[in-house]
Amino acid sequence: MQLKRIVDFHKTMGDPTRIRILSLLKSGPLNGQAIAGKLGLKPPTITHHMAKLRDIGLIKERRDKNTIYFYLNVKALEASATAILTIVNEEVIETVEENDRFKILKSFFTADGKLTNLPAQRKKRMVVLEKIISDLKYGIVYEEKELNEYLKKFHDDYATLRRELIMNHYMYRKDNQYEMNPKELWGKM
Repeated sequence: MQLKRIVDFHKTMGDPTRIRILSLLKSGPLNGQAIAGKLGLKPPTITHHMAKLRDIGLIKERRDKNTIYFYLNVKALEASATAILTIVNEEVIETVEENDRFKILKSFFTADGKLTNLPAQRKKRMVVLEKIISDLKYGIVYEEKELNEYLKKFHDDYATLRRELIMNHYMYRKDNQYEMNPKELWGKM
């Protein structure tokens, strides 16, 4: 899903009119008529472009009586624009030696596979999270309830584990459905 979102973003932003619309919205909210007037386009054309931008989450809207005002979602724009760098960036990634990995897992998991606590140190937390997701399959969409049951095997605070998996890009969530991201998107140590 995450890779599809990156592709959809770049396809959508391939239209110069959409870039011009985002440029207008950076100054503040505008309604469709105002955008059409500034760009010299007809309102139905603006409606079409706004639907495309809404689909990828770059705009938000607020209704005031019969007028809809559009806002730029700056955080979504920044995240989408830099996501491709995460995939192709050639940064040197600190690796954890197999012996260190074994020590970390032994320190944070009981003999029966329960997580004692989530490590504070990022390097160790990544090792723990990768162990937790080792039985999840790429390409499978998991319902939230199903993922919660899986995570409960490791720790009672499954919500924190689920949040960590999302925040560190191991999984992608949409409409209470979760899917593994490609390894290239996983959090860096």
